[in-house]
Order: sequence, then structure tokens, then C-alpha cells
Amino acid sequence: MAMVNHHLSLSLKRSTVPALIFLVRSQHHNSIPTAFAFYSPKVVYPTQTRTMMLTRRTPEQVQLEIKDPVDPTALAQAKAILDELRPETQTACSPDALLSIAGRLGDIPKDQGSNNGSGSYIVSPSECRAAFDSLDDDERKSLLNIHDRVKVFAEAQRRSVVDVEVDIPGGKSGQSVSPCRAAGCYAPGGRYPLPSSVIMTVVTARAAGCPHVVLASPRPATITLAAAHVAGADIVLRVGGAQAIGSMAYGVSAKSSSNGEEAIPAVPPCDVIVGPGNKWVTAAKSIVNGYCGIDMLAGPSEVLVIADKTADAKIVAADLIAQAEHDVVARAILVSDDGGVIDAVDEEVTKQVEALPEPNRSTAREALKQSFSILCRDIDECIAMSDKLAPEHLEIQTKNSQDVADRCGNYGGLFIGTNCAEVLGDYGAGPNHTLPTGGTGRYTGGLSVFNFLRIRTWMRIDDRAECQEMVEDSVRMARLEGLEGHARAAEARRV
Repeated sequence: MAMVNHHLSLSLKRSTVPALIFLVRSQHHNSIPTAFAFYSPKVVYPTQTRTMMLTRRTPEQVQLEIKDPVDPTALAQAKAILDELRPETQTACSPDALLSIAGRLGDIPKDQGSNNGSGSYIVSPSECRAAFDSLDDDERKSLLNIHDRVKVFAEAQRRSVVDVEVDIPGGKSGQSVSPCRAAGCYAPGGRYPLPSSVIMTVVTARAAGCPHVVLASPRPATITLAAAHVAGADIVLRVGGAQAIGSMAYGVSAKSSSNGEEAIPAVPPCDVIVGPGNKWVTAAKSIVNGYCGIDMLAGPSEVLVIADKTADAKIVAADLIAQAEHDVVARAILVSDDGGVIDAVDEEVTKQVEALPEPNRSTAREALKQSFSILCRDIDECIAMSDKLAPEHLEIQTKNSQDVADRCGNYGGLFIGTNCAEVLGDYGAGPNHTLPTGGTGRYTGGLSVFNFLRIRTWMRIDDRAECQEMVEDSVRMARLEGLEGHARAAEARRV
């Protein structure tokens, strides 16, 4: 699950002349570049008898370009919001400022966003419980099922990393694994509520062992509040955008009523903030990164399907459309060694997208304008193309799907075989759906308990005489590096 509700920042126009490829890097010191596929048309294709939903590309036409995920305008707007939230930069956010911003930007009703304390940006636990109780039996069951599967997987991840102790000359060294104190989780609101993101972030933080978990979501729907109850969030903020990220990064002071009693409790500053969001969320995360940790700066969501002649065109098309309906800048990519499969999938995409309700249909059609298919010589070239693009979601729909999957190296999440729809991962098969986008799967993975854990090392010397060889090695190396103070500190440990 990647950035949502992001405006199109770059138009990829089809042309019969080669397009220039630029390397774009941010001047903002906290921005982390990401990558995306860019195609440079070199071939004029014959006129088609019907409109293709997926633009045809050759492997040579697909390049990898670095693109900054932070929108410059959103960055300036996010900074202004953070400055308004925290006029004095050494303090927590002002509750009055948060109420004012939340009301002005539509997070909470305007009559509750004033400074008179009549409203709150915090949803009470009883309100979250009431939201859960209001669901029908099947909805509650599905929510609990998804929670349980995500929890089982996250707890298995937590058990996979443990404290370690080894012998060193004269003593011991080791690592300790411990959770951060407070975790901040963001769940998008906007066009579609995403209770699945509530489960994926909050449950994972809980499995890591974080004692305090804060959730933020703008205009939270009933299902979002129900998910917050099931996942076990300690504080639920009904705010979004940069104001939500700032509130979780810096904390919010308690707000007192006119009689001096606490009207709205304090929000603790979070050590790590995770979860997908729009361009203002991404921009704010880039600003607070360093003050606290973040999971990633997510770009548009994407799926790449490797399919051979055995693939079911209807299923492949359905999976491509499922990704395209996320957002107008989402990308769906088909890579195959069979031109007939590409034709069949394209025809199915055309039919299936027209059968969607609105606004899904319009969103998917717009996203498909920057989606494409690639015809490769063989499966080896399909794998090479996939590794080059390092997609957020990689589906393998081939005869020997596990063998093909084992040869793929770069991706965020891997979905093996026709039965394994990417949407099953979206809705809680177990692994997290918050995944690296835009080629960043080349060097990082998705959200996990490890985002909330600190793996810290330690060492202890018990026998000074036994560590003398290590002392002499340190003295010698320090002088080779020109660090005389280091050498003398080591010499002070000579027997």
C-alpha cells in the first residue's frame, strides 16, 4: 500500500520522438529519492484497430529514473502547517493550533475546530468500541480474522530476532533487541477509508512490543474506528495530512478547560511514524525524519505481473485493474514472453474496467494511461525487467511459478501463482501491505516489526590481562589513522 490521493506530478506523454530522461534529486536535506519506470519511445507502432489500455513497450524502451517522492509545493505547505502547530520549536504542538488547523482543513467539523474546547481531535475508546459494535456479524468476523493473521505473522517476525552474546578477548559482547517507546501510525482517509492500514500498522507496532501506539486518520469512517478498537491503538487522532504527522512527531500538549481540568489529554511524541498517506503526509514525514524515525517516503502504488502462455487473462486483468483503481497515478505493468497473452489481457482490461462503478472506473482509466506492457524474448528477460523496475507488488503467473519467483531479486511483496492475488495481501493474509515503491525494493523491504525495534550492541571487559592483544591492535590502528587521542585511550588499558 503506497502513497494515496497524490496529484500527478509528471506527465508521461506518448510520442514518436525520443523523450529526454532527467535525474531529479531533491535539495531538501531530509528527502530520500525513489525510482520509477520511464519509457522513451523509439518505435512508431502501426495504427491499432482498437484502443489499447496498456501501452506496448519493448524492453529497450523501459528505463529506471530517480524521482523525488516529495512534491515541492506540498513540502512548503507542510512546513507552514508544522510551524503553525509548534510556534516555539522546542515545545510540543499547541492543542489550540491543532484544533484550528483540523477545523480549517476539514478533519473535524468547523464548529468543533474552534478554540473554545467544544470539540476534540481525539476519538474516545468508547466511540471506537461503539463503532465496532455497530458492524454486522460478518464485518466483525472479517476484521477479527484479518487482525489475527497479521498478528501471527508479525509475532513470528519478532521471534526471528533475539538477544545475542558472544565471547571477546577478556569479556563479552552482544546485541539487545527492544521496542521503541511510542509508535505513530497513519491510516489514510480521503477517497476510500483504509481500515486495513490501521491493522497493518497498529498490530505490527503492538507485536514489536511498543508500549504506546498513536493512530491518526482524517475523518475516520466507522470501519476505521472499529479497526482501531480491534488493533488496540491507545490514542486515535481524527486528523490527517501534515498536521497529523506533526502531532505524532512532536506530541501535543494537554488542553485544559476553563475550570482548569484536562479537557483533551496530551499526545506523546512518537519515536517512529509509519503508514501510507497523500503528498502532504509524505512531505511532512520528510521534514520530521531525523527528529523521529519513519518507515519510508512512499510514491504511487504499483503492480507488475509476470505472465506466460498458461496465465488466465481474466485474472491477470483483474489484478492490474485492482491496482489501477487505487489512484490516478498508480501503475499496472504486464511483462510476458507471449504476445497473445498481452493481447488477451489488454482486451480483458478494456472490458473489465468499463464494468467498474464510479469513481473507480475513472480513476482506473486515468491510471492505465501511464501503465504499460512489455513483450520479452523469454522468461529470463521477464525476470530481468522485473528486477530492473523492483515493483512494489510482483505477481508470478507462470507454469512454474515458484521456480520463477525464486529467481526474482527485487520487489516489495511477492505473490506466487494464479491463486495468490495481491489483494489477499492487501487484506491481511499476514505479511504487511505497506511496501517500498518506485524501485526502492532494490535496497529495502516493507513495513515490519523491525521498524519499531532497536537492535543495540554492547561490550564488557572482565579480564584486563586477557584483552591486551586487542588493546595493542587498537593502539596500532589508531596511529595508522592519525588519531593519537584514540591511541592513548587504548594505551591507558595496558597492563
